[in-house]
Amino acid sequence: MPAIFDLVVKGGVVVDHNGAGGRDIGIIGEKIAEIGDLSRASAGETIDARGLTILPGVIDTQVHFREPGLTHKEDLETGSRAAVLGGVTSVFEMPNTNPLTTNAEALADKVVRAKNRMHCDFAFWVGGTTENPRDIPELERLPGAAGIKVFMGSSTGSLLVEEDEGVAAILAQTRRRAAFHCEDEFRLNERKALRVPGDPASHPVWRDEITALTSTERLLRIAREKRALVHVLHVSTAEEIDFLSGHKDIASVEVTTHHLTFSAEDYARLGTKLQMNPPIRDARHRDSLWRGVAQGIADILGSDHAPHTLEEKAKPYPQSPSGMTGVQTLLPVMLDHVNAGRLTLARFVDMTSAGPARLFGIVGKGRIAVGYDADLTLVDLKRRKTIENGWIASRCGWTPYDGKEVVGWPVGTIIRGARVMWEGELAAPGRGGAVRFGQAL
Repeated sequence: MPAIFDLVVKGGVVVDHNGAGGRDIGIIGEKIAEIGDLSRASAGETIDARGLTILPGVIDTQVHFREPGLTHKEDLETGSRAAVLGGVTSVFEMPNTNPLTTNAEALADKVVRAKNRMHCDFAFWVGGTTENPRDIPELERLPGAAGIKVFMGSSTGSLLVEEDEGVAAILAQTRRRAAFHCEDEFRLNERKALRVPGDPASHPVWRDEITALTSTERLLRIAREKRALVHVLHVSTAEEIDFLSGHKDIASVEVTTHHLTFSAEDYARLGTKLQMNPPIRDARHRDSLWRGVAQGIADILGSDHAPHTLEEKAKPYPQSPSGMTGVQTLLPVMLDHVNAGRLTLARFVDMTSAGPARLFGIVGKGRIAVGYDADLTLVDLKRRKTIENGWIASRCGWTPYDGKEVVGWPVGTIIRGARVMWEGELAAPGRGGAVRFGQAL
């Protein structure tokens, strides 16, 4: 008898663990039930995916959605709307909100705010501080917790653990992979005089490559002492790529779309819109990050989506805040890099779905496989589009990629069997749920 499914996605090229090929996907409830030739199957709904490529749902493990406390520039609904419009099915949101996400109560509050309101699935990083190491074994296992995130250098917000003793106390307690913003706070303070008022191009002079490398070296020394697994966020320097290549047994590496795309030359055009922590640097660093992708040193891609209003970004440097939007543009910008030959589609899939699932022990996501959540990102690899501010769903309403023509575009977002976005329009109300992790079950 022909099978009966709730949804069949037919006629597309599926990119999965078998490679890329023409396969149909049958979905029952929230799960993938069958993959193959389903031409004789019956379904409550059928999606014609001819001409499209079907990827495992894209997972962005570093976003700042600003809720609670900073919702004039983003909140969980608007940020997740941007995510699904860009083909992203799950996000890990950062703890530097107001109040900070550093205890069980603050995490539970975020989960309540997010459930069935966010458009994508979610997890929340919990901030590691000098006050909460004893709570970490409990915090790591709470529903909705992505793990522990530590700022070794100051950035947006007040989370900061600059001393080795504080980092060691945290890593003595972690059992899951902990994420780190690696910039050396002591060197940042020493070099503040190098900031040139009104000149954001001095940002990477102040926050130089030694600032990043020194912090990363300190982290890896402590992680080895404590036998802990760590994840180095938004690696931005050639020196870090070279150093981290010798520590892959305990350290995973994230690179971001903006560090792979922009260079210091773009400050003249974009000014403070390009201001990020760690900074956009000169082209030799960008080239080394691409080498890190090609050599497998870089494990995953993140957007570090960190919105500020245009009014805030218009303040003269260094009063201007660091951060830019990114969750909605991660997929089209990186597909453009795929089409340009800078990485393969298979490598992109590993860095945005299988890789995050593997590193963080995500349950039921990251693959197109029977029994997994039916999270699918449908793309047109040959569609040529221009990214524009008007397309950006983030509350702040702008992107540094405004005016950039790309080849490759998100067409549909399916999350746990529900069509959430199709052809640039939301197709369902928010029904986001918490991502599950094997070490927290």
